[in-house]
Amino acid sequence: MSKIVIVYHSGYGHTKKVAEAVLAGTVEAGADAKLLPVGEIDDAAWADLAAADAIIFGAPTYMGGPSADFKKFADASSKPWFGQTWKDKIAAGFTNSATMNGDKFSTIQYFVTLAMQHSMIWAGTGMMPSNTKAATRNDLNYVGGFTGLLTQSPADASPEEAPPPGDLETARMFGARVAAVTARWIAAAR
Repeated sequence: MSKIVIVYHSGYGHTKKVAEAVLAGTVEAGADAKLLPVGEIDDAAWADLAAADAIIFGAPTYMGGPSADFKKFADASSKPWFGQTWKDKIAAGFTNSATMNGDKFSTIQYFVTLAMQHSMIWAGTGMMPSNTKAATRNDLNYVGGFTGLLTQSPADASPEEAPPPGDLETARMFGARVAAVTARWIAAAR
């Protein structure tokens, strides 16, 4: 059974809701997974990250990049970086913002760069977008992320209202994909 840690920051609760959906997908796919809010990083959390087979990064997109709280965690990861303790782990990422675009890709690209600095292996969504005239807002991958999971929550919506069901289902399927990729990676390494 692969071990997956979803390390994330959520400013208002929307990104936490996405993280929980990603977690559900990883667990349904057979992984031993856990959520790790960046505000709860301690020695035990660093040990969990070191023992993980995959790390999924998550943060809201604020002003065109990941939240400052997530960035603080990333900056603190210099010790594992120096020892290359995350080398060859699977990495993936997700973000949420108030608008459909909101420069979400900048946040995903930040996660990719962080993963590459740690010598990790990046896994994208593996999903086609819902880009036909018949597409509705609750179709899978409506926001159209390939490199990472993208979700959207209107600025005036509470976490009980958003992200919408389609984005949360996309998050669940994304979690299942990362779990499957991780299991294949572990099996190939044996």
